[in-house]
Amino acid sequence: MKRRNLLATAAMGLSLALTGGAFAQGLDKVKACFVYVGPIGDGGWTYQHHQGAMALKEKFGDKVEIQYQESVPEGADAERVLTQMALGGCNIIFTTSFGYMDATNAVAAKFPNVKFEHATGFRRDYPNVSTYNARFYEGRAVEGLIAGRMTKSNKIGYIGSFPIPEVIMGINSYYLSAKKVNPNVELSVVWAFTWFDPAKEADAAKALIDQGVDVIASHTDSTAPLAEAAKTDGKVIGFGQASDMAEYKDGPRVTSIIDNWGPYYIERVGALLDGTYEQKDTWAGIAGGEVLIGEITDKVPADVKAEAEALRDSIAAGTYHPFTGPINKQDGSPWLAEGQVAPDADLLGMNFYVEGIVGDIPQ
Repeated sequence: MKRRNLLATAAMGLSLALTGGAFAQGLDKVKACFVYVGPIGDGGWTYQHHQGAMALKEKFGDKVEIQYQESVPEGADAERVLTQMALGGCNIIFTTSFGYMDATNAVAAKFPNVKFEHATGFRRDYPNVSTYNARFYEGRAVEGLIAGRMTKSNKIGYIGSFPIPEVIMGINSYYLSAKKVNPNVELSVVWAFTWFDPAKEADAAKALIDQGVDVIASHTDSTAPLAEAAKTDGKVIGFGQASDMAEYKDGPRVTSIIDNWGPYYIERVGALLDGTYEQKDTWAGIAGGEVLIGEITDKVPADVKAEAEALRDSIAAGTYHPFTGPINKQDGSPWLAEGQVAPDADLLGMNFYVEGIVGDIPQ
């Protein structure tokens, strides 16, 4: 055991000696490593991150070496994988799920000359940790408009993964946008308590359908909710999540939120190559091209499609924000006054439903 510790310490020291000061001058080659919470074939979240990694490789060719590990649990396993990657010569490590936040910062403390990029997190405890996120709630607003216009039962549904601010703000945005165009709409939320588990995701979709829901949005990673919607002979529609999920275009998928990570990965690795890399916190959306709205199919009436595209464009132009008052919290207490736009800090810490949503947020 002592020998193993000595070897690890020596390897760490060698890594620091070889890389110390190199980033300021740029690198001839970058080893970019990715930690994925699901399999690259999940069809959604991890698939789209991996597409970004492949775009990075295509952009820089032999100047970039890609390494990745799939289906890494959030917790102690993540810290072990990150340590192995850092010892293995990774110059930059992208940790692509919220639950990697503690592990990312813990390992970054031990490897100050390795750059760590954490997706959807907020902690940057050390100078070598950056964070990046996407304004998914903007896409949820577009989905909500379509849901509110197209529901026949006035019952729309949402599959939540975990009750964290990113997911809660998506639920609220979806509901507010639907309610704006259809005052009679009711929202049901089912929590799957997983990012990727097709069986649990399918069960959540079935539960919503059994409640009479005919439009389903989800914040989980597989195509299982769309697969369940496809079994209803056109009675239930849904949306692609994280990736286009285009295989369901002829079925229930009427549009999608596409997470476009490639440009960010190219930017950050490019900065390592040219010596301009700095710590940063990024939260981009439709305007920056990090959130894309997939093709709206012909199942959506032409006037609704035009309305949804106009909403997308106004968000991109900055003339509309999905969280613009007056908005109350679920308990009826005021949150945003008439015309007031939610501060980013409120959104990033969101732990409440807006007025009109029935049910409790799990603790």
